[in-house]
Amino acid sequence: MPEKAERKALAQGLARLKENMVTLAELSELAIRKAVDSLSRSDAEVAREVFTLDQELYALQEEIESNCVDLIALHAPVARDLRAITTSLKITTDLDRIGRYAKDIAEIALQFRGQTPPGLKDIVKIPRMADLTIDMVDRAVQAFVNRDAESVRNVMEVDDAVDNLHDEVFQEVVEHMRDGNLPIEAGARYILVNRHLERIADHAVNIGERVVYMVTGDRLPRVRAADRAKAKKRSP
Repeated sequence: MPEKAERKALAQGLARLKENMVTLAELSELAIRKAVDSLSRSDAEVAREVFTLDQELYALQEEIESNCVDLIALHAPVARDLRAITTSLKITTDLDRIGRYAKDIAEIALQFRGQTPPGLKDIVKIPRMADLTIDMVDRAVQAFVNRDAESVRNVMEVDDAVDNLHDEVFQEVVEHMRDGNLPIEAGARYILVNRHLERIADHAVNIGERVVYMVTGDRLPRVRAADRAKAKKRSP
């Protein structure tokens, strides 16, 4: 294939890849929003919509993986193009995991069998944690779509807030169960939701770090949350 035609074919393949990745990201974010909504309103219909989204995510992930392999095998991309392809491969895994955790939350919503989740309104930090987690995913997705590395360079610091809320929600749920204000079965489910949200945030961190690498070629250093906290205290 002539060089000009080769470049055109690669450009078209990369454009299709980006389009599919944007769709995958949007589906993942929608799955989280619907999962949290299905829990808060105990809406079985919305929960089942999350299951459908999970199937769509899986099918699109397989298509993207196949496209990435074809782009590498047929066009031998280098430098930035190769980073975009390999990063997309890794991000598809994160987005797929996000969809799976959303499905897990939807399954918990169905376990309440259409009844209002007992005590959920009293555990005020779960909605806050859900909002922060969804915001992290949205920020990471937008960074990928816009090829904006700067907007996610501090993604680990945002995750610290989610981690802190994760610990606070756990203690809040345990205290409500200990006081007899929350059925143990419901409390156990909320602890699982809490864990799923925390893991979704971790995958948002992964996406943000991968975007920085894709755009700049730099890898963000992994710094422990405790060390970041110490650094903040030392700063004027």
